Amino acid sequence: MTPSSGARGLDRRRIIFASLVGTTIEFYDFYIYATAAVSVFPLLFFPKGDANVALLASMATFGVAFVARPIGSIIFGHFGDRVGRKATLIGSLLLMGIATFAIGLLPTYHQIGVFAPAMLAILRFCQGLGLGGEWSGAALLAAETAEPGRRARAAMWPQLGAPFGFLIANGFFLLLTIAFGFNSTTATLDDPFVVWGWRIPFLASIVMVLLGLYVRFRLQETPVFARAVERGEKLKSPLAHVVRNNGRELVLGTFAMVATYGLFYLMTTWVLSYAIGKVERGFLGINYRDFLVLQLVSMLLFALFIPVSGYLADRFGRRKLLIAVTAAIIAFGFCFGTFLSPAVMGSGEDANLGRMLAFLSVGMVLMGLTFGPMSALLPEMFPTNTRYTGSGVAYNMSSIIGAALTPFVATWLALRFGVGAVGGYLSFLASLTLVSLVLTRETKDTDLDTMADLSEPGGAGAAAAIEVTSP
Repeated sequence: MTPSSGARGLDRRRIIFASLVGTTIEFYDFYIYATAAVSVFPLLFFPKGDANVALLASMATFGVAFVARPIGSIIFGHFGDRVGRKATLIGSLLLMGIATFAIGLLPTYHQIGVFAPAMLAILRFCQGLGLGGEWSGAALLAAETAEPGRRARAAMWPQLGAPFGFLIANGFFLLLTIAFGFNSTTATLDDPFVVWGWRIPFLASIVMVLLGLYVRFRLQETPVFARAVERGEKLKSPLAHVVRNNGRELVLGTFAMVATYGLFYLMTTWVLSYAIGKVERGFLGINYRDFLVLQLVSMLLFALFIPVSGYLADRFGRRKLLIAVTAAIIAFGFCFGTFLSPAVMGSGEDANLGRMLAFLSVGMVLMGLTFGPMSALLPEMFPTNTRYTGSGVAYNMSSIIGAALTPFVATWLALRFGVGAVGGYLSFLASLTLVSLVLTRETKDTDLDTMADLSEPGGAGAAAAIEVTSP
C-alpha cells in the first residue's frame, strides 16, 4: 500500500479542502489581530504617553503569540504524534477560534484600565498556542497523503491559507472602513469604527471556525501515521526523542524559515504601520484604505506564486530553489531605502502609490516562492513518529527569531536610523537562512513512510531511523 493510496478521488479533495480551510481560518484570526494592532489597538489598549510608544507597545503584544507558538507546537505535537493528526487539528482550531472570538468581546483600557491590555496579551498568547499546533498538522495531512513525486505540490495547499486568510481578513477590514468612513490618520476615540466596528471581524470568525470543525470531523487519519501505529512506533515523549535524535534537523529547519517569517511580517504588519503613520512622526501618511488596496493586490501575487513554488520544488528540489530565492531576498533587503524613503516615495497625498505597489509586489512574489516549499521541506526532515513535533517546533521556533520581534525592531530602526536599516535587518535574517540551507541535504526523494532517501540508499536519510518504543 503506497502513501498515496488512501487519498484518491473524493478523499483527496476532502484532504485538500480540510488542510486549506483550517489554515485559512487560523491565519484569518491571526491577521485580523495584526491589522487591529496597527490601526486601532494603540488607541484602545495603549493610549497613555507618546503615540510612537503606544504603537511599539501594540507591536509587543503582537509578538506575544510568537513566543506561544513553539509551546503550542510542543503541546499539540505531542498529541499529534501519539493520538493522531485529525484529533489534534480539531483541538488547535478550537483554541484559536475561541481566543479570537473573545478578543472581539474585550473591554478597552478606558473601561477597565490595565486589565484590558493584560487580557489582550493572554488571548493573543492563546492565539499563538493554537496556530503553533495548526500548521504542522495541516502540512502533514497534505504531505503524508501525497502522490509520489508531487509532494511539494500537494503540501502547498495549507500554505495557501496564509494569503487567503490575509485577503479575507483585510478585505473585511477594508469593507468595514469604507462603510464606517474610517480614516486611520485622523482617528479619534469617538469614531464608530474605533468604538465598536473593529470588533466585527473578531466576532464573525466563529462562523468560519464552525465550518472548519465540520470539515475536519469528517476526515480520516493519514495512512502514514496509521501504519506507524500498527508497527508499534508511537513514542512516550516525542519531544525528547526528536531533540535527542534529530537536533541537527531542528536547528537547520528553524533557521530555514527565518527569512520567510522576517519577509512576511515586514511586508504586512510593519509596512502597514510605516505607510499609514503620520508624516510628522516620520512615516508616509498614506490613507489606510488606499494602502490596504495595494496590500490586497500584492497578496494575490503571494497566492499565485505558492503553487509555482510547489511545482519548482518538485522539479528542481527544495534546496536549490530556496537557496536561489533566499539570495534574492538578501538583495531585496538592500533596496528598501530606494523604494520606501520619504524623499523618493513622497508622503501624504503626494505619496507614489505605484512605487509602493511595486515594492509590495516584489516582496510578495519572493514570499510565495520561499513559503510554498516549507510544508514539504520541514516534514521531510523528521521520521513519522516525531514528525508533527519536529516540523512544528522548527516552524514555530523560527517565528521567534524571524517574526516575534520583527515589527517592533523594524519600527524602532525606521524611527532611529531610517527605512534603509529595516532592509538591512531583513538581509541579515535571510543570511542566517542561506547558511542553514547550504548545510541542509536535499529531501525531495525522501520516503515519509520509511524515511529512507531513495536517491541515496543508506545515506543521510537513513540517519532519521525510527526508535521503537511501546505506547
